[in-house]
Amino acid sequence: MSPKPNSPLDGVDLVLADLDGVIYKGADAIPHAIEGMNLAGETARLGYITNNASRTALSVAEHLSSLGLTVVAEDVVTSPQAAVVLLAKEIPAGSTVLIVGGAGLIEEVEKAGFVPTFSAEENPAAVIQGFAPEVGWVHLAEATFALHTGIPWVATNTDWTIPVARGTAPGNGTLVSAVHTAVGRLPIVAGKPEAAIFEVAVKRFGASTPLFIGDRLDTDILGSNRAGIESALVLTGIDQAKQVLAADANSRPRYILGDLRELHEPYPETIETTDADGIVSTQVGDAIVLRSGTELRIAALGDDRLNLLRAGAAAIWNSGASIYAITVPPELYSWV
Repeated sequence: MSPKPNSPLDGVDLVLADLDGVIYKGADAIPHAIEGMNLAGETARLGYITNNASRTALSVAEHLSSLGLTVVAEDVVTSPQAAVVLLAKEIPAGSTVLIVGGAGLIEEVEKAGFVPTFSAEENPAAVIQGFAPEVGWVHLAEATFALHTGIPWVATNTDWTIPVARGTAPGNGTLVSAVHTAVGRLPIVAGKPEAAIFEVAVKRFGASTPLFIGDRLDTDILGSNRAGIESALVLTGIDQAKQVLAADANSRPRYILGDLRELHEPYPETIETTDADGIVSTQVGDAIVLRSGTELRIAALGDDRLNLLRAGAAAIWNSGASIYAITVPPELYSWV
């Protein structure tokens, strides 16, 4: 008898979750996210990581609590918190810092002992930049004026987009790009996909075997991989089947989940075999994908389309070839 497959939570002492696209969209909880996290909290410590720099950790905790989770501010690790850690390595304690961003960023700058300003005329020692809906040209211009002097520049994150209740909107990366275009250099980045925010979280919670859950390959999964943390991609946010199949070697998750109920279910094994003709068979559950050279075909759809995606992703990822060189049947990605 083959051993029972483990669930993604087996041996995990800390579950770190992204927020937008994983726990909620806009103000509302994503189906099954609250139940999935509460159940995970029975066996592991829970923490939450967000690149959103416009809200304080307390306001995030209150929002999560209103959705049915038990969260205090210390459970929330924000990109502004990671950013001020980086900032402290660049400038002396108590320095004046020009802020581009919202309340969450302002609070962390003040808590770290820096003096906030919003004007380049105050001769700031550095610029720290994060997203807030109210950030506009005037704020970006002040950052540009200050940065032309060569002072350090720290960005909370460079997410190109953010998921909101009405759809996908421009993120902090678009605002950072505007300043970058004007000053001709790039900032030090604290948030995902950089490792700093993950390192702050692991240190705060004292974890040894964390699991991170995200909805984006280019920030969440890439960042957790850079930090050496095992990751799960959940298909309730930005990235879907097409992006999973095309994920580069640095942005591939250990687990692919449809929703957070699957944290607690046995995760199916991927079985790969090669026949005498060199045809590679990749099986997950009862879904089977065959690869001959750079062509994929489906041998068995199986009764779970998520397993078909897992099999297709493994077949592509293990081929060593770029997604653009592989013929991929649309059934692998057209069901979501």
